[in-house]
Amino acid sequence: MSVATTSDARPILVTGTAGFIGSHVAHRLLARGERIVGLDNLNDYYDVSLKKARLARLEQQSDYQHVHADLADRDAMERVFEQHRPARVVHLAAQAGVRYAATNPHAYTRSNVTGFLHVLEGCRHFPVEHLVYASTSSVYGANTRMPFSEHHPTEHPLTLYAATKKTNEMMAHSYSHLYAIPATGLRFFTVYGPWGRPDMALFLFTRAILAGEPIKVFNHGHHKRSFTYIDDIVEGVVRTLDKPATANSDWTGDTPDPASSSAPHRLFNIGNEQPVELLRYIEVLEKCLGRKARMDMMPLQPGDVPDTEADVTELKTNVGYQPVVSVEEGVARFVDWYRDYYQT
Repeated sequence: MSVATTSDARPILVTGTAGFIGSHVAHRLLARGERIVGLDNLNDYYDVSLKKARLARLEQQSDYQHVHADLADRDAMERVFEQHRPARVVHLAAQAGVRYAATNPHAYTRSNVTGFLHVLEGCRHFPVEHLVYASTSSVYGANTRMPFSEHHPTEHPLTLYAATKKTNEMMAHSYSHLYAIPATGLRFFTVYGPWGRPDMALFLFTRAILAGEPIKVFNHGHHKRSFTYIDDIVEGVVRTLDKPATANSDWTGDTPDPASSSAPHRLFNIGNEQPVELLRYIEVLEKCLGRKARMDMMPLQPGDVPDTEADVTELKTNVGYQPVVSVEEGVARFVDWYRDYYQT
């Protein structure tokens, strides 16, 4: 585990601390002695009681201070940066989910685009050592060249969610170029684990199987994902935070590399390099629950891609990232947490 701390006494701002990844990242940073200012609006995209439970665990710690605010509230965001003047920022808050955009598209641009602009403006006017922000493997979109590499083009997103995250990458790069803000975007690959999101497959499958209800298995279960356990994600986020992005002196506009820049901006994949077929994922879950799933086989959903596979060579080289938790171990840990939390 990385043990470096910020170079001054200022706190780290972590957005999305009532969320899945954000709450875990905040806990890890607190454990090594950082002061954390957490920000979340606790929206009702999914069960607010779960968000409040995550937040309650953080608020038990004296070095955690919470700000209830909306990313899209410009005045509130300006106050956060002016009052707390964070040394570093980990931006994990966003309107998540892919299919929600079909009925609520404005929620994505409001949070993921306007909200991210407010984060960038805060980093501009109150300079930070490093901004680490969440992107997604979904930016690879129609690209079918495997494994997905940061050096591949990402001009064909298939969902509005992916398009907003691609927009984040472009916005961050422009601010890095104009204002020398060290910024790193992390493309997350299918994160799962304890305290996870109820709209994600593992959560949905577990709930349905325990209730004796059928599960919807899209693409007949034959697509593969780089399922990545939360602890491996958090380790990569923290290691990245401790190594601010720098300009690539070899970068040239004649042959522009999408992963780096002449500005202090970098993009990294963060995930497990061993993709697992969905049917295997379900098989592991059945074993952990001691129950068989009733499966309704469905076609691939609009906007979904058949497979994802993470190439994390760059993150390994730059920060020593190495995912270590197998699907078998990770799913078992999730099931233990789920049974304890929901008393099933």
